[in-house]
Amino acid sequence: MTKRLVNKIHNLKFEPFDNYGAAVKGMSWHKISYNKKKGGYGTYILKMDPGAKSLPHEHQGYEEFFVIDGELEDSDGKVFKKGDFVTFEPGSIHYSHTKNGCLLIVFMRGINKPIKQ
Repeated sequence: MTKRLVNKIHNLKFEPFDNYGAAVKGMSWHKISYNKKKGGYGTYILKMDPGAKSLPHEHQGYEEFFVIDGELEDSDGKVFKKGDFVTFEPGSIHYSHTKNGCLLIVFMRGINKPIKQ
């Protein structure tokens, strides 16, 4: 028997993004299959409000995301736009921010390690 869930993206319940402990201002997520306790594998929808900035972090495994809506600017100045599919390899270090907000679907393969500033 097949089990499946169908969610309409605009009807999802978002919670404060707290993957690194304390919630990050302006960021929220809807976990689909992501499980931090099982090594940080899975998928989630990430919503970043206008002006939001992720914490600097190092990727321990692959992270990939698809920009559903809006734009996201990486710490090196590269701008990811609606329709872009982005892959960060293990060992990548960065942070991202958004001027006008964005919505991403994120595919994680390992927990990111926060970098102290």
